[in-house]
Amino acid sequence: MSDPLAKAEAAVTEATSNTDLVQQIVIALQVQQALNGSQQQPSCQHQQSQFDTKKWLTIGGLACVGACVACALAFAFALASIALAIGGTCATACLLVLRSMWRDFQRGR
Repeated sequence: MSDPLAKAEAAVTEATSNTDLVQQIVIALQVQQALNGSQQQPSCQHQQSQFDTKKWLTIGGLACVGACVACALAFAFALASIALAIGGTCATACLLVLRSMWRDFQRGR
């Protein structure tokens, strides 16, 4: 009878030591978490700005207006260049005709 009783006492002692071991592990984990919580790395201090829709619509609108103005100026320059070329051609033709007429007039024809 003492043999089963001794086995039961040994099981109780082992369970008690296991419970103490588990409690020590839990305490060690809690201490570790407390230390990690107090030594957290500082978080980023930058302010993340909100997306400003009005600002970007204004910038986009001004870019479109600027592109339209540049296009209109380029078109006006192209038309002016064409007009200058036509004018130069007409002036050259007119001067050639007038020179020919002047020569004929000088020769008495």
